Amino acid sequence: MVASKTELFERILDDESGEVFVVGIDNDTTEALLDVLGDLDDSPTVRLLAAESVLKGVRSDFVLASTAAELVEADTLELRTSDEPAGTGLVVTDDQLVSLVPAGRYTAGLATDDTTFVDEANEHWQGSWERSDEFALRTPARSQVEESLTETFGPDVETDFRTMVNALRTARGSGNDGLDEVGASLLVAAKHEALLYDISKWGEDVGVASKATFSRMKTTLEQQGLITTEKVPIDVGRPRLRLLLADDRFEGASAEEIASAAHGSLSRTQT
Repeated sequence: MVASKTELFERILDDESGEVFVVGIDNDTTEALLDVLGDLDDSPTVRLLAAESVLKGVRSDFVLASTAAELVEADTLELRTSDEPAGTGLVVTDDQLVSLVPAGRYTAGLATDDTTFVDEANEHWQGSWERSDEFALRTPARSQVEESLTETFGPDVETDFRTMVNALRTARGSGNDGLDEVGASLLVAAKHEALLYDISKWGEDVGVASKATFSRMKTTLEQQGLITTEKVPIDVGRPRLRLLLADDRFEGASAEEIASAAHGSLSRTQT
């Protein structure tokens, strides 16, 4: 089999219903695996055994981490770390072993269905799995984030957040500089003129980030001229701050356009 990583996983996993070991894959291959698992109607349970650095890469990317958390909650994905070398990426099912050999845009899947070999491979990686350490994502499931946004702020805010987070991931590529999920939350809140208190409380309650992180990012976005605030008096206590978009480019702009422009501004600052 020679195809893209995504196509290979689709072919391998489409008819599987039991447990599957996926071992020793890199960051890009892990991303392809998560994309495929998220789209399968009837997915097997995938036990992903990968280097800690790969799984930390997943955790540092909100879209990937929240997608993975969704799969973990659905009992479709389990994550553990291991330093045991696999030689190359492997997919081990009940009846075949597929070695993933990358070559530029394409990946070859070299498969064997030799019963004795496949049984021994399953036994070996089962033992490795039992000796390995569980990996905590510490990220809420994507559906939980989106549902809570709808409940708290309404469907328009949730739609803009989803659009902006997807757009910023495309803009960031494989890097982690520039706009992140906290900045996206604040920009969406500013687009809809929500209160800083409300969006930061939501973010802390759902597990996106702490109020302190939201406050620091608010300051960064203000310094870049992307958002501004106005005071809103309340009956008791200090006035709250309403978030507003400040950049002239944002007038009438879509969530995707706002994300792209903000990402560019923040990336230039961080380089």
